[in-house]
Amino acid sequence: MDKRNALRAGAVSAAATLMMLMSTPAMALVRDDGDDPGQSLSVAQTLGLFVALPIVLFLVIAGLVMLPSLGKGKK
Repeated sequence: MDKRNALRAGAVSAAATLMMLMSTPAMALVRDDGDDPGQSLSVAQTLGLFVALPIVLFLVIAGLVMLPSLGKGKK
């Protein structure tokens, strides 16, 4: 029975993946009226904005949360 469920799950996953690969983006190639896209980002800007900045923000927030406990010292 377990092998049958695994086969069914594999078939459903394969079918869903195939359907997603075959579908076209909905209206992605047609520009809307008044659409004014800005300049594209470089690879370095994209990595900085979507990778480095969230990591830095996480570290700053984590440091601010840990700061009060560091001042107390050991009990």
